[in-house]
Amino acid sequence: GYARAVLELGVELRARSRSGGRIATLLPNSLDSCVAHFAMFAAGRQLVPLNPAYTARELEFELRDSAPDVLLADVALQPVLAAPLAELGIDTIWVGPNVRRLADTPGSGTPDTGTRALRPVAPSALALLQYTGGTSGKPKGVNLSHEALRRNVAQREAVLATHADAERILCAMPLFHSYGMAMGLYLAVGCRGALVILPSYRRDAVLDAIERHAITVFPGSPTIYVGLLDHPRFATTDWSSVHTCCSGASALPVSVMQRWQAAVGVPIYEGYGQTEAGPVLSYNSPLAPIKVGSVGRALPDTEIEIVDLDRGTRVLPAGTAGEIRARGPQLMQGYRDRPDETAQALRQGWLYTGDIGELDDDGYLYIRDRKKDMVIVGGYNVYPREVEEVLQSHPAVLEAAVIGVPDGYRGEVLHAFVVLRADRRCDIDALQAHCAGNLVAYKRPARLSLVERLPKTSVNKIDKKALRSAA
Repeated sequence: GYARAVLELGVELRARSRSGGRIATLLPNSLDSCVAHFAMFAAGRQLVPLNPAYTARELEFELRDSAPDVLLADVALQPVLAAPLAELGIDTIWVGPNVRRLADTPGSGTPDTGTRALRPVAPSALALLQYTGGTSGKPKGVNLSHEALRRNVAQREAVLATHADAERILCAMPLFHSYGMAMGLYLAVGCRGALVILPSYRRDAVLDAIERHAITVFPGSPTIYVGLLDHPRFATTDWSSVHTCCSGASALPVSVMQRWQAAVGVPIYEGYGQTEAGPVLSYNSPLAPIKVGSVGRALPDTEIEIVDLDRGTRVLPAGTAGEIRARGPQLMQGYRDRPDETAQALRQGWLYTGDIGELDDDGYLYIRDRKKDMVIVGGYNVYPREVEEVLQSHPAVLEAAVIGVPDGYRGEVLHAFVVLRADRRCDIDALQAHCAGNLVAYKRPARLSLVERLPKTSVNKIDKKALRSAA
């Protein structure tokens, strides 16, 4: 029945879009978003999953950059987005109650064949255009092929070893995000398991679902694990059905892993990757010893090396920190319309991750730091440059600098330092309101300090190292 919905939507999308064109989605976690996801693939169109919580400013850039032929959007967003979308000239299909549900009444028949059938899609064809943060303050679209996604599912399955036709996987992560796709939607389809989808992450809803649906595989993030451990109902929740817990999107504190295993009796298998890597590069596995603090070993058919930070050409020995580079069949084809940044990230078949790590003698990878100016807030990549530009667009702001600071719940949060113009008055609440109108919640500074001046280096650049020390 759902296959029929995919087929029919796929036919419509193919008719509405140019050959090989892109189709964007602005959908919350739902069965509709899953059907739409695979309808894009069936139609041979490149899916552009966008964050439905984004502001109009954030969406405008990604919609202009991706230039989709069609947008599938949640009808709840229509009052806010109808006018901007019309101005952009984007053909929009509204999805939701009383408008259109893609999988409301699943049937039992076989999808139509013949003239309505969709042609097979070449493995090398583009499947996803996934946006990730950009050091310039503008997001970058990552081009991923069907083959890259397929291979990454198989690679991950080789180390996590799910049970075919038996798993019940809880998806509390957003399905527009690479981690939610990989460890929720694709994992469930790959093992023919049941996917239990939560509209959003709420601790009570997670604990209810674990027991009600006898969940067997629980993908989470450090923020989710920390929050659940501190919930009053955690100790009385029955976790006996769960045999695998996974973590990704940001670094998992060792103390959290230890507390979790002591309480639940199941370890958290931590992995590492990024959108440009389809997205998984390494994972701890139940098939091998777990080394606490490590993100595991490279997936099958994946090579990981540590190279010097200056030129990235000298491979460093075990136990030495340097930039992580990787190669394998799951890597992106490049950034959309950004040849210079693609050439910097992909060199001689290697993806230069911008992360700093080291390998031990057994090939286990440890993440030590980040080379690029990026903050991971609750599993989401945030580039301070974008937040600084939003702050500096306020008429009362002279200068702004944003850094990441440690946070026990989200891993990191943003701390903004702002210098006001001498002839203007403004307070912190007004600046936070300005951010709220231009940035999704996780990009907004958790802390905002008004300062008389920002520290500068000898070449008159803002000294973020000094700001981190001050923070």
